[in-house]
Amino acid sequence: MTPNWDDMRVFLAVAREESLSAAGRQLKIDPATVGRRIARLEASLNAPLFTKSQQGYVLTSAGERLLDHGLKAEEAMRAAAGAMAGSSKTLSGQIRIGAPDGCANYLLPQVCAQICDANPDLDIQILALPRVINLSRREADMAVTVSAPTAGRVLVQKITDYRLYLVASDEYLSARPAIPTPEALKGHRMIGYIPDMIFDRELDYLVDLGVDRVALASNSVSVQLRQVALGSGVCVAHDFTLPFHPNLRKILTDHVSLTRSFHLVRHQGDQRNERLNRFATALTAGIRDEVARLEAAASS
Repeated sequence: MTPNWDDMRVFLAVAREESLSAAGRQLKIDPATVGRRIARLEASLNAPLFTKSQQGYVLTSAGERLLDHGLKAEEAMRAAAGAMAGSSKTLSGQIRIGAPDGCANYLLPQVCAQICDANPDLDIQILALPRVINLSRREADMAVTVSAPTAGRVLVQKITDYRLYLVASDEYLSARPAIPTPEALKGHRMIGYIPDMIFDRELDYLVDLGVDRVALASNSVSVQLRQVALGSGVCVAHDFTLPFHPNLRKILTDHVSLTRSFHLVRHQGDQRNERLNRFATALTAGIRDEVARLEAAASS
C-alpha cells in the first residue's frame, strides 16, 4: 500500500522531533492521534518504522529508507506550494531561519522586521543555536553559517564578509595594565567560547592568538559581550555588535583584525521554489546592508 501524504507528514514530524508529543505540537494534533497514525502507517507497510529508546523515537532501518522518500515527497510539495505562492506580489506563510548566535541576535532582528514590514502576511522564525543547523531534517528552511558546507544536498551562497576585533570595556581598560602588544594579553582575563563546544573551526578565534586559557566562557556571543561590558575581561567581538555596546573599545587593532564570512545554506530541492528564492534574495541583501551599516557606525 502506498502511504498517503497526511501519514507521511506525521511520519516526518516524529522522525524530526523523536517524540509523539513534540510532533503533535508541531502538527497541532494530540499525541495519541500521532501514535495511531504511525501505527497505521507501519501496518500498511508491514514494517516497524521506529523503536522507543531513552532518547525517544528512533528510526529503524526501514524508517531510514522511508525518510529518504518522505523528504523527496516533501520537497516536491514545497516546490508546488512555492510555485503557486510565487505569483503573489508579497510573501506569506511561515519561514524559519537557523543562524549562529551573533547573527541571530545582532543582525536578523532588524533584517527580518524589514522583510515583514514589506510582507505583512509572512511569519519569520529565527532559530538561534550554538551548533550546525540540521537542514536535512528540516529544522529550518535555510540557515546562515560561517563555514560553507562541503557535503550534503545543499545550495550555498556567500552573503558577505565581516570583521572581528579584540574589545574590552572602558572600565576594564582604565583599571588594568595597558595592552600594547598581543603578548600582553597573557596578563589579562580572556572571555570566549567554551573550548569543547566550538562547533565551527572559524569560531576558534583565541587559539590563533596563542591564548590557551579562557577564564570566562560561554557558547553564546551575547553572554560573552555582556561579561565584557561589565568589565570582566577581554574578548573577540564582531564589529557589527559594537554599536549596541557603546562602552566597549577595540584594542590592538594594528595587530588583531579577523575576517570571516556569512553564507546562506538552503535545501537543494528548494532551488525552484520561487517563494523561498524571493525570501533568500531579500535576506541576503538585508544582512549585507546591515553588516555594512553597523560596521560603518562602529568605525565612526
